[in-house]
Amino acid sequence: MESNEQVVEWSVVPSGIGPLLLAATRRGLVTVGFHARPAVRDATLGLLGTRLGAEPVEAPDSALLAEPVRQLAAYFAGELREFSLGLDWSLSSGFHREVLRELASGVPYGTVVGYGDLAARVGQPGAAQAVGAAMGSNPLPVVVPCHRVVESGGGLGGFGGGLETKRQLLALEGILPQPLF
Repeated sequence: MESNEQVVEWSVVPSGIGPLLLAATRRGLVTVGFHARPAVRDATLGLLGTRLGAEPVEAPDSALLAEPVRQLAAYFAGELREFSLGLDWSLSSGFHREVLRELASGVPYGTVVGYGDLAARVGQPGAAQAVGAAMGSNPLPVVVPCHRVVESGGGLGGFGGGLETKRQLLALEGILPQPLF
């Protein structure tokens, strides 16, 4: 295979919030998908193939995924507070990419930011709803911590992985009390 061809390798890995679908290209981690049941997995892989122009290949022992798998396991074990992964941003663009990059670099572990505050950080103070749309389109949740974005009045806001998953991630980071199981 020539080096200029797009390669997309994927695997499903266990986590503290259920199975995650991870996919990576040579540029870096390209997606993290929640609730990686077969139907969800297949839909995500189909979208990846279409958007990236390459057929995703299952690769449980992928060198491209080794470090993301290691860092996510450490995060869920409470041993990692900051990801240092190569990220492939090709599934986001424009305002969404700008907001997600600010979120990834500017909202540390154990803290939260309001939708409006994040909008102001990227120079669009009136764009709280657009920030919400960017969070909903985040292809790299957990690693790009959209769970740390909350409503200004203290509400959790929305979350693509479900509000219980958001509560679990915030509890892991010490922001909310541990959920009762």
